[in-house]
Amino acid sequence: MSKVDAGREGVVGTTRLTLKVWHPDCWTLEVTDETDAGVIAHTVYNTPADTVKGHFTVYADRVDQIDEFIETARDSRLTDSVSELSARHEFDKDVSNVGNTTREIIVEYDPENSMTDSLLAYGFVHDAPVRVDSGWEYWPLIDTGGRDGLQERIDSLEQEKDAEIVVTKVASVSDAKNHVAHQQDKLSNRQREVFELACEKNYYAWPRETTTRELAEELDISKTTLLEHLRKAEAKLLNQYE
Repeated sequence: MSKVDAGREGVVGTTRLTLKVWHPDCWTLEVTDETDAGVIAHTVYNTPADTVKGHFTVYADRVDQIDEFIETARDSRLTDSVSELSARHEFDKDVSNVGNTTREIIVEYDPENSMTDSLLAYGFVHDAPVRVDSGWEYWPLIDTGGRDGLQERIDSLEQEKDAEIVVTKVASVSDAKNHVAHQQDKLSNRQREVFELACEKNYYAWPRETTTRELAEELDISKTTLLEHLRKAEAKLLNQYE
């Protein structure tokens, strides 16, 4: 568990925070832990059968990794149904589409196995799509409960849901709107790795202290692949697409 420094300088009034969450009996956590794909959770709809249907984007480096994710999700004891929103195009077969292979899916599951209602009950309002990767959920939230008692609420939520919660980011709403660290939640693992290495090596300094060829060699990928990852990361961070 991560302790919250809610009174630090710059964090005033209503706060935006990102919680890294693990909790039991969650199909997205189990499937992302078992496969090499991640998922973005968008909207959720109630059904007459007391289940929910969620709209998700699955992402990975290769098409076969997405195929494995979908099959694993269908086999999960925690899902009722998994359907693809759009068929795979022929040109996708055996193509890596590096860092940008995605598939839209609809999954039906038990809402009791989600953190959505519990987070809301403790004053945390869902603020953006939830990223799930490698067995962890990353929830961008606005805290409507105030800074006082924030740690106590998180502790109580952990106990109620038998969860593990790590606070990864805290900022005031005004400061966080264009905060690059908050925007990085939109990146895939590979895009984040490339972007963070470029920053670490002062690729964005003037004059540049490294080249794309040197970055590619360090990551053991081609220069073309590195540029593809980097440009897509930059586009997401600049809010050109969600």
